[in-house]
Amino acid sequence: MMLLAIDIGNTNIVLGVFKEKNLVTNWRIFTEKDKTADEYGISILNLFHFSKINPFSISGIIISCVVPPLISVFTQMSEKYFKINPLIVAPGIKTGLAILYDNPHEVGADRIVNGVAAYHKYGGPCIVVDFGTATTFDAISEKGEYLGGSIAPGLYISAEALSEKTAKLPRVEIKRPKNIIGKTTVASIQSGLFYGYIGLIEKIISQMKKELGSKTKVISTGGIAEEITAQIKMINYHDPYLTLEGLRIIYERNK
Repeated sequence: MMLLAIDIGNTNIVLGVFKEKNLVTNWRIFTEKDKTADEYGISILNLFHFSKINPFSISGIIISCVVPPLISVFTQMSEKYFKINPLIVAPGIKTGLAILYDNPHEVGADRIVNGVAAYHKYGGPCIVVDFGTATTFDAISEKGEYLGGSIAPGLYISAEALSEKTAKLPRVEIKRPKNIIGKTTVASIQSGLFYGYIGLIEKIISQMKKELGSKTKVISTGGIAEEITAQIKMINYHDPYLTLEGLRIIYERNK
């Protein structure tokens, strides 16, 4: 089986090709809400060509999406360029995860997918921290129940807001500064963003573990997770392909 897994986020679209259970390759492209099915189709075929993978070897496609207008765009793309009707992660499909949110329809598809993968790979209870446009924290019980979580502004959103809403503060590169006490405006902003963000992450994880138990495992994923994760000892595992793995697992459960 060759599976194309597509995770459509607000900032990036991550695609992965699986051969059976093995992730063969993956790509990350910019999310453009106004792009057509044809434009995305040509772009994705070019990625296949570059990686020397025959697109007609794909036997299944699964999509999770938090940008509603792109669901129909990628459905059309899948049908036209791969001749496949894709499986969309939405209410009613089998995930193996009991959703205990007050309104299960409110939970983003990517959060469910992450929870499925985290519980499958690491067991429960666990917390998934996904560093994306927003930073999401998802709590999974020992029994494999999706309990809920927290949502905070992502690091890039915070940096952009600081620049846009102030007259004199510049937009800066997000990186770990040499010292927490900045000697320049740029260094001061970097310090506040980087260490302030770490403090936010640690506080939410700490409070969640009080409710879930001290043995709770913490898994991080997402586009900007690696450098932040290295600074947070409370995170047990960094899994950059967690969402793609979750999509593969859900696809197999719905075959």
